[in-house]
Amino acid sequence: MTFTVAIDGPAAAGKGTISKAVAARLGFAHLDTGLLYRAVGAQVLRGVDPEAAARALTAEDLEAEDLRRAAVAQEASKVAAIPAVRAALVEFQRAFARRVGGAVLDGRDIGTVICPEAEVKLFVTASPEVRARRRHAEQVAQGADDPYEIVLAEVRARDDRDMNRTDAPLKPAEDAVVLDTSDLSIEAAVARALEIIDMRRGQGASG
Repeated sequence: MTFTVAIDGPAAAGKGTISKAVAARLGFAHLDTGLLYRAVGAQVLRGVDPEAAARALTAEDLEAEDLRRAAVAQEASKVAAIPAVRAALVEFQRAFARRVGGAVLDGRDIGTVICPEAEVKLFVTASPEVRARRRHAEQVAQGADDPYEIVLAEVRARDDRDMNRTDAPLKPAEDAVVLDTSDLSIEAAVARALEIIDMRRGQGASG
């Protein structure tokens, strides 16, 4: 059985947390596709050519300890705007999506480019201010001391890059269900996502 759940959305909207919880609840495999771009970004910060880094990416690269650093996240957004980098990573993502047993992929172009035939597409979002507060709290917990205003500016800058790049811009797929988590707890957001998925699986079974 193959069943693909595509979950897209901007930074700090909650799509990663929701995706992991949904995959665990359903027994599906999970891929945070943002890690692919973070891993490439980390290599670029070490002086490696972006396209070369993407083509040579290994599973071990996705487990590096520095992938959650703010500098790596910013670089990931930059390399994600390079068409050759995106092309190098497409087949890996598509193969993962159609693995037997079901798969949940989260990223920024899963429902629009990587898996346009996914059985379920969600677009998880939240206001820039809410997302910046979440990201700021994460960074404070990690020992960073950038003020909230700087984090908010970074969130907005990343949104601008992601939404306005020429190749695979961030946007909801036409048939995606938008899930705004601005005023939802993690538990409520996960529950809503599961409701949407269960509804679609039921429709597929009956159709």
